[in-house]
Amino acid sequence: MITDPDDYFARGCGRCARFDSDACVTRKWAAGLEALRRLCLGAGLVETAKWGHPCYMAGGRNVALIGALNGDFRLNFFEAALMADPAGVMERQGPNTRHPDSIKFTENGQVAAMAATVAAYLAEAKAHAEAGRRAPREAGEVDLPAELAESLEADPELAEAFHALTPGRQRSYVINLAGAKAAQTRIRRIAGFRSRILAGKGAQER
Repeated sequence: MITDPDDYFARGCGRCARFDSDACVTRKWAAGLEALRRLCLGAGLVETAKWGHPCYMAGGRNVALIGALNGDFRLNFFEAALMADPAGVMERQGPNTRHPDSIKFTENGQVAAMAATVAAYLAEAKAHAEAGRRAPREAGEVDLPAELAESLEADPELAEAFHALTPGRQRSYVINLAGAKAAQTRIRRIAGFRSRILAGKGAQER
């Protein structure tokens, strides 16, 4: 995985064999991705790379993440439950996503056409982050370690699989991660758990 956001726009995320080749989806959406990057930087957000993707921060908090798939590219918002979405442009990344959290684009030119709306949404998300606001937990929702919550925000496939787990299986991962004192240890464990979560298993299941 890349650790420098410049590499994402030039070469891809580094998470598959298509990295740094014409087959990488970042080549297909290069113009649109660069336009999103300019909007994020223009909003005064701090650019970094997390989970192989450009991540934008304010007040020490994650605000938004840029991603690309074969069928679209997108701007995903953290703490999406706080967003007002007056233009009605945000979509759920999948059927198990709790709140609309993503603005998706299927043509490179759509970013320029929606620039004012995207800029306004980034400003709202930045304000929430700088104020330290977080969405209230829903009834029955498992309290996730920060590293797991951030990993789910950045990885739609993993998020879908995790939220489809039974509450008991979700808690098994939370308990396992709680036993790790260091953040880096929790991050390594999450990476190791990925295939198990995608298979619908709990932390102790084989």
